[in-house]
Amino acid sequence: MTSPSGPSRRQVLVAAAAAATTPLIAAAPAQAAGKPRPRTWDLTLLGTSDTHGNVYNWDYYRDAEYDDSKQNDIGVAKLATLINQIRRERRGKATLVLDAGDTIQGTPLATYYAKQEPITATGEKHPMARAMNVIDYDAVTLGNHEFNYGLPLLDLWIRQLGFPALAANAVNAKTGKPAFLPYVIKKVSLGFAAPTLRVGILGLTNPGVAIWDKGNVEGKLRFDDMIATAAKWVPIMRARGADLVLISAHGGDSGTSSYGPELPNENPVALIAQQVPGIDAILFGHAHNEVVERFVTNERTGTQVLLSEPSKWGQRLTRMDFTLARERGRWTITKRAATMLNTNTVVEDPKVLAAVRAQHQKTVAYVNQVVARSTVELSAAESRYKDTPILDFINHVQTEVVGAALAGTAYADLPVLSIAAPFSRTAVFPAGDVKIRDVAGLYVYDNTLEAVVLSGAEVRAYLEYSAKFFRTLAPGAPVDPEQISDPAVPDYNYDVFSGLDYDIDISKPVGQRITRLVLAGTDTPVADNAQFVVAVNNYRRSGGGNFPGIVKTQVYNAQQEIRQLLIDWAQARGAIDPADFFKPNWRLVREGVPVF
Repeated sequence: MTSPSGPSRRQVLVAAAAAATTPLIAAAPAQAAGKPRPRTWDLTLLGTSDTHGNVYNWDYYRDAEYDDSKQNDIGVAKLATLINQIRRERRGKATLVLDAGDTIQGTPLATYYAKQEPITATGEKHPMARAMNVIDYDAVTLGNHEFNYGLPLLDLWIRQLGFPALAANAVNAKTGKPAFLPYVIKKVSLGFAAPTLRVGILGLTNPGVAIWDKGNVEGKLRFDDMIATAAKWVPIMRARGADLVLISAHGGDSGTSSYGPELPNENPVALIAQQVPGIDAILFGHAHNEVVERFVTNERTGTQVLLSEPSKWGQRLTRMDFTLARERGRWTITKRAATMLNTNTVVEDPKVLAAVRAQHQKTVAYVNQVVARSTVELSAAESRYKDTPILDFINHVQTEVVGAALAGTAYADLPVLSIAAPFSRTAVFPAGDVKIRDVAGLYVYDNTLEAVVLSGAEVRAYLEYSAKFFRTLAPGAPVDPEQISDPAVPDYNYDVFSGLDYDIDISKPVGQRITRLVLAGTDTPVADNAQFVVAVNNYRRSGGGNFPGIVKTQVYNAQQEIRQLLIDWAQARGAIDPADFFKPNWRLVREGVPVF
């Protein structure tokens, strides 16, 4: 096991192999006409991130080739084609390939080999190991979603890779030693009789794992501050001979966090570049943004540190180019720049497709199984700003499961409320056959169901916090449903309750918007000291989104995946009928007048 006890023997061997000289480049020195210039060489870094289980350019929820309004394509197979093109164009010159994490979660393909046929039970190679091994990465950083399925599966996936997996700030909670490889140093040959370039690669994962996957890592792993960890390891890497230092970091560059201040910063990449000397460039991910080229000046050295983030799902490939000179026995970077390549310009790599074809086909067959028939079409398109049956479907199932589990306990007499978020704007249950992929498209995350007890005052505070999702719109002002939410708050951080009736007045300031909160079907206000059992997913209950009052001891936690509970409920009944679960209980208003 790598995770609880430090790097395995295999990882140490991988690191040693990575440090061995590899004949990657043989570049001729640049020459000016009639006048020799100082000898220079070049290095290219190709970077991917947040591929999230996407290998094929395929939308498993639509059972069709992936497409969006911007004609983006996705998948590691597309990335492979671009990477191979650049390797061929450079004719063997130094080209390193890194990934900044969030690899083994995010599609039904990834879920199938973690849940339906877990690689820990079958011993089968994970599809993302198969795909990435074809590309032959130099290193991957662990993202927060790598921890979603527990440490045994993560450890096995790492052992299936043909290259190192890095996470310097993931520390064994008992020994204080690195739980994974912190870094590798690659020796890059510059050709016959040329000096060798030693490239240090440091991996940093996201501290939010301590919240988001608390059930998997608590007492086993500690996640240290990314800035402090870089400050610790960069000098060590330099002392051990690294001529260049590259960081592959699973954290954004905004400097903000989605959780409270009790954990280190979630998105500190720009701060790392600014505060830690000795870094040449940072490939980063996590925020799913496209950052082509950003320079941050190090406050101690004045060095311009190059940053780049290649979007998500394999839509983009970062390319960083460095021009290098050898002066007085030391390497210096004379030029650095980044560009971004779009995977919709190429076809999928046939070798990657072949490596994963059987697993892809098995997943397609699985998600196309019919689970029930819906009496009408149910859409999630308006779930952010209207009470919709399809979101009530989630809350109904969660309420039913928790209520049944607590029967006969001390909590049996408390009303059961439920919380759900509009994860998808495109999810639809068609009238007629509803398939697994339809349910998976509604509930796209691998969350499990938990429950806690909240007071009436805590419920109100929670709803007030959730209501910050909406822009403030004065009575009479025009309302555009597509512009009604604050772009700084993602859809998954807006929650709706079932089991109580309430109004959200979006003409009022944040914190004063819950103007009506009554017991379901009555005009009786919810008392501050009232007690409720609240069904909630593990991400939120663990602190994801920094919602108030919800991080407390569970009264229910059977480790049941919510998506599977939805599938099981539909299969057991054979029919999905809004009459069985739709109870309109909340609305947006302005001065008491409904917005819609």
